[in-house]
Amino acid sequence: MGLFDNRKVAASVRTDEDFKEALKSDVEVIFMQNSDILNVKEQITQAHSSGKKVLIHMDFAEGIGKDRAGLNFIKLMGADGILTTKTGMIRSAKDIGLITVQRFFIVDSHSVDTAVESIKIARPDVIEIMPGVLEKKIREFAEKVDTPILAGGLIEFKEEVDSALEAGAKAVSTASKNLWNYK
Repeated sequence: MGLFDNRKVAASVRTDEDFKEALKSDVEVIFMQNSDILNVKEQITQAHSSGKKVLIHMDFAEGIGKDRAGLNFIKLMGADGILTTKTGMIRSAKDIGLITVQRFFIVDSHSVDTAVESIKIARPDVIEIMPGVLEKKIREFAEKVDTPILAGGLIEFKEEVDSALEAGAKAVSTASKNLWNYK
């Protein structure tokens, strides 16, 4: 797929200050957790000017519909892709050519089974397993699906990045600025 071929860390950005730091960092992919209909175009333009891909977290995008029209709007604004927990949104986003990252929160064995079934149905480009410090579950997913795995959530130290990658993750996403220049 190529999203994480060169750099193994993506910036997960929630504030304007973090966004500015991500633009100056070595990351190649920024996950926007705070976009809205008024700022999304400028965020995308700035990210692209800094040589970065930008994916909009649709579940948190304010003023933008969580439907096909909202996805078309995001694409029209120039976004490279989306993140979402919603299986139905993945297919629609793929249909219009957006990169798709589907996020799963793993809390028990049932959530693993449910996630695997959702992956088979939606066929996202990348799946994000949260929290990303669950090496055992990352290995389990790596054995069950052929979709690239992104580990996210609670990753704060270089050792956790390394552990997630060794367990089978293709990359990690983190809000920890001290890791944005790692790997």
